[in-house]
Parts: sequence; structure tokens; C-alpha cells
Amino acid sequence: MKESLSKTERTLVSRTTPVDVYDLGFSNSYQEIWDLQKNLLSDRMQGNIRDSLIIVEHNHVITLGRTSHQENVLIRDLPIFEIERGGDATYHGPGQLVVYPIVSLEQRGLSVRGLVEKLESAIIETISSFGIQGAEGLLGKETGVWVNGRKRKIASIGIAVSHWVSYHGAALNVNTDLSYFQKIRPCGYESGIMTSMKKELSVDQINMNEVKDRLVASFLERFAGIKAESKI
Repeated sequence: MKESLSKTERTLVSRTTPVDVYDLGFSNSYQEIWDLQKNLLSDRMQGNIRDSLIIVEHNHVITLGRTSHQENVLIRDLPIFEIERGGDATYHGPGQLVVYPIVSLEQRGLSVRGLVEKLESAIIETISSFGIQGAEGLLGKETGVWVNGRKRKIASIGIAVSHWVSYHGAALNVNTDLSYFQKIRPCGYESGIMTSMKKELSVDQINMNEVKDRLVASFLERFAGIKAESKI
């Protein structure tokens, strides 16, 4: 793990809270972030580190969860990774904020469902603070955050758990180029269901650092009981 963290340790936001927050900015390598998740997961299971939150923007990539159907990848011109999380095909790319909580569910007294609900709630509070109202979190096949009367999906959630420690997480479309979803059937749906904060607010661009700041603050409040402004 030390080798992986040596490239990213400067991005550690704070060790003054019960959760270590890593802002990795933009990453060209999905594999590197995936490896970092698994290294942190191993250390968390052994009790060597505290709970952590990774936040990152990925370069264009498609990931396939445990219940994916290969036919839901329509155009295979992007890197594809088969990973441990639940769910089907999804896309990650620039303008999308991805959060990976490495959290001991046992120590926090959480079920997997409870973790998903907290993630949904943190995302809903974040987008609401920008003026997107009426968002809902749904479980089951529709897991994620939906807007426009459940007609549009603005955030996807896919969790993996090993020895009651979570990894993988949630992807919030902020300034995402939604045309890339046309390369897949996201979670088995038509690509047109996907939306973004930028689209919902009809603006040219949203400040990603502001979204990070509010989402991290919402996360820390729910997982660590901290009501404080993030220092990102």
C-alpha cells in the first residue's frame, strides 16, 4: 500500500476527523485507483488504518459489476473493467465525481443497505444545495439518485463489501458528457435516462470543487457526525 499511497498522499485532506479523505483530482488510470481501493481495503480489514473516502474523476472508462450483462456494452471503444461491485454496466469520465468509501460497516453499525442510504442522502443534500429539488434515492434494480419524478438518473451507486468493509461507491454526474452513456445500456436502461447537474440546472459549467466540498461535508456529517465545512 505504501507504494500506491506515495503517489497520492499529498492529496490527503485531513487526519483530524475519524475519516481520512483523499482528493485524487483527475486520474488517467482506473487501474491505479482500483488498486488503491483494494490496498486501503486490506489495511482497513486488518485495522491498520481508519475509514477513508476517496474522491476522484476518472478518464473515460466502462465498468461492469457482478450482475452485468455483456450485451449492455454497445460500443467497445473504451477501456472495460470487470469489477467487484454490484450492478450492471456504467460509465465513468471527466466531469463526473466518483466517491469510494472504505468504511468498516461493523464498527459503524451499518448494513449494506444503510450504507447505500447514507450515500444517497449525502448526494441528495449536495445537489439540493445547488437547486436541484425533489431528488429520490431508490434501492433494488433502480439503486441510485433519480430526479424529474424518477425519470432521470443523476447518480449511480454500486458497492462491494469484504469482511464487512466497503469499497467501490457512487458516481455523481456533474458536468459529465452524457453522450458517452450511449456506448452502454446503463444498468440495463436506455442511455437517455441519464442526466447531470449541469443539464438539470441548464448551465454551461458547475464548479467541481464546490460540489466536492459539499459532498464531502455531507458524507462526514452522516458517517462521522461532523458538522463542519470541508477543507478541500
